[in-house]
Amino acid sequence: MLNFDFYNPTQILFGQGKIADLDKVVPKEAKVLVLYGGGSIKKNGVFDEVMQALGQRSVTEFAGIEPNPSYETLMKAVAVVREHGIDFLLAVGGGSVIDGTKFVAAAALFDGEDPWAILEKRGNNITRALPFGSVLTLPATGSEMNAGAVVTRLSLHAKMAFSSRHCFPQFSVLDPSKTFSLPVRQVGNGAVDAFVHVMEQYLTYPVNAPVQDRFAEGILQTLIEEGPKALANPDDYEVRANLMWCATMALNGVISTGVPQDWATHMIGHELTALHGLDHAQTLAIVLPSMLRVRKDAKRAKLLQFADRVWGLREGDEDARIEQAISRMQAYFEQMGVKTHLRDYGLSAADIPAIISALESHRMIALGEKREVTPDISRQVLELSV
Repeated sequence: MLNFDFYNPTQILFGQGKIADLDKVVPKEAKVLVLYGGGSIKKNGVFDEVMQALGQRSVTEFAGIEPNPSYETLMKAVAVVREHGIDFLLAVGGGSVIDGTKFVAAAALFDGEDPWAILEKRGNNITRALPFGSVLTLPATGSEMNAGAVVTRLSLHAKMAFSSRHCFPQFSVLDPSKTFSLPVRQVGNGAVDAFVHVMEQYLTYPVNAPVQDRFAEGILQTLIEEGPKALANPDDYEVRANLMWCATMALNGVISTGVPQDWATHMIGHELTALHGLDHAQTLAIVLPSMLRVRKDAKRAKLLQFADRVWGLREGDEDARIEQAISRMQAYFEQMGVKTHLRDYGLSAADIPAIISALESHRMIALGEKREVTPDISRQVLELSV
């Protein structure tokens, strides 16, 4: 097992009715900025519950944080923070709203001239951030219990990630009943997103870390079992609770401690989103199956473990078992309503050179757990994904 330094200070308030606990965890004298997306929280009652829980606190709203939150929009929120003397942020929404709130928290107190430098330095230049919490309405990214975020700068067609220990939420409220009204597309995307998060930390090479491996395998098996149930029975609280906790556990640091991590699929996926506007989970579903096929030899030991422990494939030729495991994963993505080829989204081989150029311009030229994923390998992966 590799050395590690594990730290996660986020308090989780899980269960039906837990939004009321905001009164316990948001400082009484706080000047709160509530950040959210397109306004669905005002239709489904979540906003009213949040406002009731915040009581007499000073509250300002900031609406309109997009899926794949944009730097341009988030800088408007930073201006609101400064104008109103905001000292506490509350993200109400999915991973994009929480990601955006992390950036606002850091950018509002950033010492440099241009907060875009936060993305250019991957968050290594963050020295402080405003305190914030979240109310999760869309389980997918795990942003509610980690210190990372992804921001898109529309003017540059750049989607970039950052992370800092200053950007952990102080708390996150997870009420599975608030996910009942989610569109089918978002439910499917969330399950696929969580699945691929686990795979980026699990499907690398063995380092004798059985606790992390079995945690990861348990999350994958739960997603495989519960995901289709969520589509078939959207009001099943227990199913939604399990999916929500899977998404959180997939990226809160527990399964990544002491093991190598990949993330090449995510980096290529970010360019697909930035250039073509695809949903994050859609890009992951396109790239991961081909990534595993192209890098089959480098990942052979863990692919065989994945085939055995997750899919029960133990007999026969190794290559056949590996291909069957990848195919079953791909079929699961399709079952969740997330297509797995570039052509499914109107893209073709002609679009690949621009994606490779974007990877190169963003210095994504040595990706993967052993930094072996060159632009040429990324090209092979995309060509196989057509």
